[in-house]
Amino acid sequence: MFSVTVRDHMMIAHSLRGEVFGPAQRLHGATYVVDATFRRQALDADNLVVDIGRAAEQLHAVLAELSYRNLDDEPGLAGGNTTTEALAQVVADRLAARVAAGELGEGARELAGITVTLGESHVAWASHERDL
Repeated sequence: MFSVTVRDHMMIAHSLRGEVFGPAQRLHGATYVVDATFRRQALDADNLVVDIGRAAEQLHAVLAELSYRNLDDEPGLAGGNTTTEALAQVVADRLAARVAAGELGEGARELAGITVTLGESHVAWASHERDL
Protein backbone atom coordinates (compact mmCIF):
# COMPACT_ATOMS: atom_id res chain seq x y z
CA MET A 1 0.00 0.00 0.00
CA PHE A 2 1.28 3.47 -0.93
CA SER A 3 0.26 6.73 0.72
CA VAL A 4 0.66 10.48 0.40
CA THR A 5 -0.18 12.91 3.20
CA VAL A 6 -0.91 16.62 2.93
CA ARG A 7 -1.33 19.02 5.85
CA ASP A 8 -3.33 22.19 6.52
CA HIS A 9 -5.14 23.70 9.49
CA MET A 10 -8.51 25.12 10.48
CA MET A 11 -9.79 27.33 13.27
CA ILE A 12 -13.36 26.83 14.46
CA ALA A 13 -15.70 27.69 17.31
CA HIS A 14 -18.19 25.26 18.83
CA SER A 15 -19.74 23.96 22.01
CA LEU A 16 -20.27 20.36 23.03
CA ARG A 17 -23.41 18.92 24.60
CA GLY A 18 -23.31 16.67 27.63
CA GLU A 19 -21.83 16.75 31.12
CA VAL A 20 -18.93 14.58 29.98
CA PHE A 21 -17.53 17.66 28.20
CA GLY A 22 -17.32 19.81 31.33
CA PRO A 23 -16.27 23.38 30.47
CA ALA A 24 -16.27 22.56 26.73
CA GLN A 25 -20.08 22.77 26.94
CA ARG A 26 -19.55 26.52 26.65
CA LEU A 27 -18.70 28.11 23.32
CA HIS A 28 -14.95 27.87 22.74
CA GLY A 29 -12.45 27.88 19.91
CA ALA A 30 -10.15 25.21 18.57
CA THR A 31 -7.31 25.21 16.09
CA TYR A 32 -6.64 21.87 14.42
CA VAL A 33 -3.67 20.71 12.40
CA VAL A 34 -5.27 18.52 9.72
CA ASP A 35 -3.48 15.68 7.91
CA ALA A 36 -5.17 13.92 5.01
CA THR A 37 -3.56 10.65 3.92
CA PHE A 38 -4.53 9.18 0.55
CA ARG A 39 -3.88 5.43 -0.01
CA ARG A 40 -3.75 3.17 -3.03
CA GLN A 41 -2.57 -0.36 -3.76
CA ALA A 42 -0.35 0.46 -6.75
CA LEU A 43 1.09 3.66 -8.16
CA ASP A 44 -0.55 5.13 -11.26
CA ALA A 45 1.08 5.35 -14.70
CA ASP A 46 3.03 8.43 -13.51
CA ASN A 47 4.20 6.63 -10.33
CA LEU A 48 1.90 8.75 -8.16
CA VAL A 49 -0.55 7.99 -5.40
CA VAL A 50 -2.30 11.31 -6.04
CA ASP A 51 -1.21 14.70 -7.32
CA ILE A 52 0.07 16.36 -4.13
CA GLY A 53 -0.84 19.84 -5.35
CA ARG A 54 -4.43 18.86 -6.10
CA ALA A 55 -4.70 16.98 -2.81
CA ALA A 56 -3.47 20.04 -0.90
CA GLU A 57 -5.85 22.34 -2.81
CA GLN A 58 -8.86 20.13 -2.14
CA LEU A 59 -8.02 19.72 1.56
CA HIS A 60 -7.72 23.50 1.82
CA ALA A 61 -11.09 23.94 0.06
CA VAL A 62 -12.81 21.49 2.42
CA LEU A 63 -11.32 23.20 5.48
CA ALA A 64 -12.30 26.64 4.15
CA GLU A 65 -15.94 25.49 4.38
CA LEU A 66 -15.45 25.01 8.15
CA SER A 67 -12.80 27.54 9.17
CA TYR A 68 -13.65 30.71 11.06
CA ARG A 69 -17.17 29.51 11.68
CA ASN A 70 -19.23 28.62 14.71
CA LEU A 71 -20.01 24.99 13.89
CA ASP A 72 -23.05 25.14 16.18
CA ASP A 73 -24.68 27.28 13.47
CA GLU A 74 -23.57 25.29 10.40
CA PRO A 75 -26.24 23.34 8.50
CA GLY A 76 -25.55 19.63 8.74
CA LEU A 77 -23.48 20.05 11.91
CA ALA A 78 -25.80 21.98 14.21
CA GLY A 79 -27.39 19.86 16.91
CA GLY A 80 -24.60 17.29 17.03
CA ASN A 81 -21.36 17.15 18.96
CA THR A 82 -18.57 18.30 16.67
CA THR A 83 -15.90 16.40 18.57
CA THR A 84 -12.45 16.01 17.07
CA GLU A 85 -13.42 12.47 16.02
CA ALA A 86 -16.64 13.63 14.35
CA LEU A 87 -14.87 16.47 12.52
CA ALA A 88 -12.27 14.02 11.20
CA GLN A 89 -15.13 12.05 9.64
CA VAL A 90 -16.72 15.19 8.17
CA VAL A 91 -13.45 16.17 6.49
CA ALA A 92 -12.80 12.62 5.23
CA ASP A 93 -16.31 12.33 3.80
CA ARG A 94 -16.07 15.69 2.05
CA LEU A 95 -12.70 14.75 0.56
CA ALA A 96 -14.14 11.42 -0.60
CA ALA A 97 -16.95 13.30 -2.38
CA ARG A 98 -14.36 15.44 -4.15
CA VAL A 99 -12.44 12.33 -5.22
CA ALA A 100 -15.64 10.83 -6.63
CA ALA A 101 -16.37 14.09 -8.48
CA GLY A 102 -12.94 13.97 -10.15
CA GLU A 103 -11.63 17.07 -8.40
CA LEU A 104 -8.35 15.35 -7.51
CA GLY A 105 -7.88 14.13 -11.10
CA GLU A 106 -8.87 10.98 -12.92
CA GLY A 107 -6.01 8.98 -11.42
CA ALA A 108 -7.38 9.63 -7.94
CA ARG A 109 -10.43 7.51 -8.77
CA GLU A 110 -8.19 4.48 -8.08
CA LEU A 111 -7.52 5.54 -4.49
CA ALA A 112 -8.28 2.83 -1.94
CA GLY A 113 -8.91 5.06 1.04
CA ILE A 114 -8.44 8.27 2.98
CA THR A 115 -7.44 8.85 6.58
CA VAL A 116 -7.96 12.27 8.13
CA THR A 117 -6.24 13.14 11.40
CA LEU A 118 -7.05 16.27 13.40
CA GLY A 119 -4.37 17.34 15.84
CA GLU A 120 -6.09 19.01 18.75
CA SER A 121 -2.83 19.72 20.58
CA HIS A 122 0.73 18.44 20.70
CA VAL A 123 -0.45 15.52 22.87
CA ALA A 124 -3.91 14.63 21.48
CA TRP A 125 -5.33 13.84 18.04
CA ALA A 126 -8.10 11.79 16.47
CA SER A 127 -8.51 10.14 13.07
CA HIS A 128 -11.16 8.77 10.78
CA GLU A 129 -10.22 6.19 8.16
CA ARG A 130 -12.53 5.34 5.30
CA ASP A 131 -12.37 3.19 2.22
CA LEU A 132 -13.18 4.57 -1.20
